[in-house]
This record gives sequence, structure tokens and C-alpha cells, in this order.
Amino acid sequence: LGTWFTERLGAPTDIQSRAWPKIASGSHVLVTAPTGSGKTLAAFFWAINQLVTGAWERGQTRILYVSPLKALNNDVRRNLTAPLEELEACFRGASADFPEICVQTRSGDTPAEERRRMARRAPEILITTPESLNIMLSSRAGRAMFTGIATVILDEIHAVMGTKRGTHLITAVDRLVRLTGEFQRIALSATVKPLTQVAEFVGGSVQKGDVRAGHYEKRQVEIIRSRDKKRYQIAVAFPPEVREHLVDASWWPVLAVSFREIIRENRATLLFTNSRRIAEKVTRLINEGEAEELAYAHHGSLSREIRLAVEERLKKGELRAIVATSSLELGIDIGSLDRVILIQTPPSIS
Repeated sequence: LGTWFTERLGAPTDIQSRAWPKIASGSHVLVTAPTGSGKTLAAFFWAINQLVTGAWERGQTRILYVSPLKALNNDVRRNLTAPLEELEACFRGASADFPEICVQTRSGDTPAEERRRMARRAPEILITTPESLNIMLSSRAGRAMFTGIATVILDEIHAVMGTKRGTHLITAVDRLVRLTGEFQRIALSATVKPLTQVAEFVGGSVQKGDVRAGHYEKRQVEIIRSRDKKRYQIAVAFPPEVREHLVDASWWPVLAVSFREIIRENRATLLFTNSRRIAEKVTRLINEGEAEELAYAHHGSLSREIRLAVEERLKKGELRAIVATSSLELGIDIGSLDRVILIQTPPSIS
């Protein structure tokens, strides 16, 4: 694995070199680092090593990855499948055996046939959402998949902290303990504060002594912070010509003209909106009168196939822009972007 990593990615990032010793020791960890610093690979790499070397028996789900976004889950699956294929080729080149490691996603988009296949043969790596995890834990077949969990990875933990989804998530994680025993907890986030409170949330408590005594102790969670700093170029813009149209509803077409100019100046542009309605409206106005479509919309009401096709087209350079809601917000590897535009004031600071 080390040879593949060096040849493919070079030297580990700061957060990877700091996180791996703690993860390898079995500690529960909260990893916080800027976007694009390799947090996800830092979380998965040791667990994959355990599967490849045979330290963890295959044939059952060993690694459970939970994120609050279906689009991010699809992205993580793609980003795991490619390295696993490259690792297999690397092992074959060295005349060494490489085990079959199955990676699957489970969400509301998962077809019924794929769910049945998953129940018959559990994947070694399962990628899901808090809601789907709770649904699986509510059925006998679903619970049967979670008897051998070794590592649970909770991505974008800041997105659910302090919300009902966060409660839904962490109670499901604690329910897993009754099925599989204690397992390693790895939480990932680009921006999260206060760190100690988040670490306590991730770790939860473990029962000690007589069950009737009701004595609990908090699990110790190591906080690992990256020393890397990201530089951002941020500008607040309001086209002067738009002010003339603020008294009526016709200012969106004027804004769309400025969006169109920015899109033409760059290879890949991502525009965020606060609602699906605005995403569709802005997309339509940007493409109006154009010989070919400059932008596609991306939101939760679109089918899984359409969302994946839109993401892939932007990555390959076949599409100039995506107008999205929070469906593309949480750490998705959308490829190289030249400009990110936030339309209107966001509903919250986070």
C-alpha cells in the first residue's frame, strides 16, 4: 500500500501524517482540516490496509461510512473504487494476491435489487446516510449486516451537530455497539467548533459496572488539527445595473447576464442557491438564448442518475457550470473549479 501511495500521491499531507499513527493505535479521533487536504483518505487508509493484509476477516461489513448527503456518498464510493482497482493492479504487478473488497452505498436512491443483494452478501465497506442507517437498524436483515463493524467514519460532522439529524445519527451509532461491540470512531470535518464539545458528541459514553447502577464514562476522543492554512479570495459583488431593477421582479435576468459573463471567463464555475426553485430559475436564465447549455441545475429533487451525470460532465470539462443547492455543498470532490459563486445571503453562517 505504501508503494502505491508514494507513486500515486507522493508524500502524505500534514493531516494524514498526523492522523494515521492515532488511527492505527485504535484511538477514537476527530480530524479537522481544510477541504482538499486528504481527510477522507486519512480515515479510510488504515482500515483498507487491515482488509488487504487479512487482519480483518472479509465477507461482512467492517467499515461503515456515514455522511449527511447522498451526493457525497456517491462521490466517496467512486473515490474508493478507483484506488482499490489501482491497488489490485499494483499487487498483481508484484505477483501478490489482492482480496476482493466490495464497496456499496445504501440510501433512498438504492434500487431494491441492490438492497437484496447487499443483504445476501454484505459489502466490506458500506456507505450510507443517518436516515438509511436507522432504517437498516430497524429490520432484522439490516441488523445482521452490522455484527462485525470495526470502524465507523462520520464525515462532515459539523453539518448535523445541534440538529435532529445529529441526534438521529449518534443514537444509531450507539445502537451499533449492542450488535457489534466496541469499534473505532473517526469523525471528519473541515470547519467545526468547539472541538471539545464535538469530540464528546462523537465519543458518547460507555456503560461501566452493574447495569442497574447506571454509571457511564465518556469515551476518549483524540482531536487532530491540521497545521495547513488555506488562502481564500473572497469578494462581495453586486452589479450596478441590477439596482435599477430592484423595484420589480425583473432583476434576475440582469443578474443572469453577469453570471453568464463569469461562466464564459472560466473553465468550471459552481453557483450555490438557497432553494431548488431559484436553482432552476437561474439555470434557465443563464441558458436562455445560448447555442448550447452553459449550466445545469443540481438539487435533491433530481434523480440520482441525472445528478451523477451532471457532476461527471463538469469534472470532464464537458459542462461550464452547475447551479446547485446544498446538494453539492458538503465536501464533494467536484474537480477543479475556477470560481464559486454564492447567490444571495445564506440562511445561516455554517
